[in-house]
Amino acid sequence: MARPRGAKQRAVTVVERLAGEYPGDARALCALHHDSPFELLVATILSAQCTDEMVNKVTPAVFARYPTPSDLAHADPGEVEELIHSTGFFRQKTKSLIGMSNALEERFAGEVPTELADLVTLPGVGRKTGNVVRSVAFGLPGLPVDTHVGRLANRLKLTNETDPVKVELDLNGLVAPEERGALSLRLILHGRAICVARKPRCAACLLVDICPSAAP
Repeated sequence: MARPRGAKQRAVTVVERLAGEYPGDARALCALHHDSPFELLVATILSAQCTDEMVNKVTPAVFARYPTPSDLAHADPGEVEELIHSTGFFRQKTKSLIGMSNALEERFAGEVPTELADLVTLPGVGRKTGNVVRSVAFGLPGLPVDTHVGRLANRLKLTNETDPVKVELDLNGLVAPEERGALSLRLILHGRAICVARKPRCAACLLVDICPSAAP
C-alpha cells in the first residue's frame, strides 16, 4: 500500500514539535543508565519485556560484577541468572548476555561494533537493540521500532505497515539520519504520556491538528 499522501510534510512537523516537547539528543533521552556501549548493550538486552526502571535497579550490580565483555563471557550462568532474575526471562537473557559477550571477544576484539549488520549477528541482538546502540551509544543513524513507535507512526499515517522492519524503513525515508534515534525515543515518551494504546489523549496532544487519526 502506498504511503499516505502528505506523510513527508507531516513527518517534518512531527520531528519539529516533538523535539520542542522532549528536548535532548538520543543519549539524553535514553532512560537506560549506562556509561559505555557495552553497558548499554547489556541493559537493552535486559529491557526486553521489562521496564526501564527495573533494568536500572539491576544493572549496577551486573556492571560491577562484569565490567567487561571478557568478564561476562566467562561468567557462571547461575550467578548471572541470580543477578538479573527480576527482569524476567532470566535464563534466556543470561544465555544471550554470555553469548553476546563471547561473540564480542571472539569476533570484535572485545569492542561493541558500530555497524547494524555486525550488531545483529550478536546473540540476543535484533534490529531494535542494534539501532538503540547505534543511535544512543555512538550517535549514528538508527531508528528503533517498538510498540509505541509502531503505534504512533500508524496513527500519524507516516506508514501503513505493521512489521517493525518495514515501519523502520518507511520512517527512514521520511526522517533525516541525524534525527532518527531521538525521534524514536520521543515517540516512545509521547506514546507513554499522551498517545496511549487504549484511549489516546488527543485533547492534550501537540500533534492533534496534523494527526489523521485524532478524535473529532
